[in-house]
Amino acid sequence: MGKRGLRFSLEGKLALAFAAALLAGLITMAIAVEWLGSSWLALLVAAPLATTIGLYLLHLFVVPFNRVVQALVDGVSGLSDGDFSLSIAETRNDELGRLVGAYNEVGDVLRAERQSLYQRELMLDTVIQTSPLALVLTGPSDAVVYSNNAARQLLLAGRKLEGHRFLRLLEDMPAPFKSAVEAPGDGLFTVDGLQEPETFHLARKRFVLNGQPHRLFLFKQLTRELGRAEVETWKKVIRVIGHELNNSLAPISSLAHSGRQLAQREQSDKLAELFATVEERSRHLKLFIDGYARFAKLPKPRPAEVEWESFVADIGNLVAFRLDGELPHSAGWFDPAQVQQVLINLLKNAHESGSEPGEVALDIAESGGGFSVAVLDRGQGMSESVLDNALLPFYSTKRSGSGLGLPLCREVVEAHGGRLRLVNRKDGGLAAMLWLPARPWAA
Repeated sequence: MGKRGLRFSLEGKLALAFAAALLAGLITMAIAVEWLGSSWLALLVAAPLATTIGLYLLHLFVVPFNRVVQALVDGVSGLSDGDFSLSIAETRNDELGRLVGAYNEVGDVLRAERQSLYQRELMLDTVIQTSPLALVLTGPSDAVVYSNNAARQLLLAGRKLEGHRFLRLLEDMPAPFKSAVEAPGDGLFTVDGLQEPETFHLARKRFVLNGQPHRLFLFKQLTRELGRAEVETWKKVIRVIGHELNNSLAPISSLAHSGRQLAQREQSDKLAELFATVEERSRHLKLFIDGYARFAKLPKPRPAEVEWESFVADIGNLVAFRLDGELPHSAGWFDPAQVQQVLINLLKNAHESGSEPGEVALDIAESGGGFSVAVLDRGQGMSESVLDNALLPFYSTKRSGSGLGLPLCREVVEAHGGRLRLVNRKDGGLAAMLWLPARPWAA
């Protein structure tokens, strides 16, 4: 006994109905035998009556069964159509009742999941629609299937983009928009605005949605960010130049005053030493200005196909290092003179880091559609603050350093379409890691 009383299985209910029909037939046959005195006549009378009672009992059993089964069929059809609102109120103490309970539980779970999914979609759409990034999603036929408010404002003065051909929309935009979309890969482009040029960054992604290829485009306006970064860069440059000029001009001014006094006293023996100091400070200032000019006038790379074996051998004739691993079989694509100078600078820095000469190593491998080149040492490494500023122009921890070596290396690598980063090694030392694209690129 439970909450719902005695539980009978479907098989038990059928057996009970059959037993009731058989008992009714036996009772009827016994009464008929008593009245008619003949077993055959009694059987003829009892058989139709027992059959009628059995059919009635079977009807009583099948009708609610069919009703529940039909409700389940309708509910499952609703689930397949995405309608999770139908629940079945039938309460039965058999296998069919448990099936109804399981169906209702599935419906409750699906309804809760749909509500949760709706809330997440609503939140995501709100975030996308309020984002300053202009987002455009196109289908296999280049038609726009989704866009946010920023994209509508950017491309069609706030009007709906869905259904329009994306490239057709770009024909009405300044030419750099279409050129950036048709060019391979992500990148920056600049558009002449009414007041000042506007700089955008375009990021793209290809993926398959519902078995169909789609493309996602993200346009981010960077004019303000680049303007702030440019101002900060100029502030740093002005501080460094001011510091260097003051370090040279202040002693020169002081020495000029002292020289004037010595000349008045006719102490010519000390004037030679004074002029030597002025010459040394002037030479230092000239070297600083020359380094700044060299950084500002870095020539564009002239990439060519380069075989790694001969390239590495040429570097080995100029600076010592250990080669780790095997060289790539595929040829590189870069300006050999510029990249050679980059690696020479990095290897010299590795030797000056306090590392044992045998621990300075070069590792070159194919990676991510290009080549990774690592200059490794076991020196003192760098602190976090030095790592953050080491690639900035004019930043140097060396007393006589110009702060242009590593920035020049980064400028060369990025001009090739690559990237350079510095990381401390786990067991001590520094890794200068650069990546260069493997195929021809547009500088």
